Amino acid sequence: MTLLWRYESMMMTGQFPGGAPGMSKKVTVLTVLVVEDDVLMRMHGIDILEDAGFHVLEATNADDALVILNEGTQVHMLFSDIEMPGSMDGIGLAQAVHERWPLIHVLLTSSHHRLHNVSVPGTGQFVRKPWTSQALVGQVQEMIAA
Repeated sequence: MTLLWRYESMMMTGQFPGGAPGMSKKVTVLTVLVVEDDVLMRMHGIDILEDAGFHVLEATNADDALVILNEGTQVHMLFSDIEMPGSMDGIGLAQAVHERWPLIHVLLTSSHHRLHNVSVPGTGQFVRKPWTSQALVGQVQEMIAA
């Protein structure tokens, strides 16, 4: 149990043992908040992003996502489905995030809608479902690097 906690702690802080005494290796672990009401799609997206080295948080709807963001958790990207239950859909969530946390990148997804990137608030983008691992990770990396 202690070993697992130490590993998770090092991953979260970006401090890994090694190097000169008293020195630690710093890495940037980017956090993606995945918002998807379909549990299988959510788990699939989480697996892809975690395998690519991202730290992933999850929410089942916009209301839960806003709770996470309001707690002050550092999030670099919001990856959200458009259609989901709750007080707002993914587009409403993207707009709220863009207004309150403009530094968070927004990537929306859907199998039912076809959005152009200009329809997504701010500099957000759209990726159509189903996505491949390569396409999803590539788009996330491209957006964060911009």
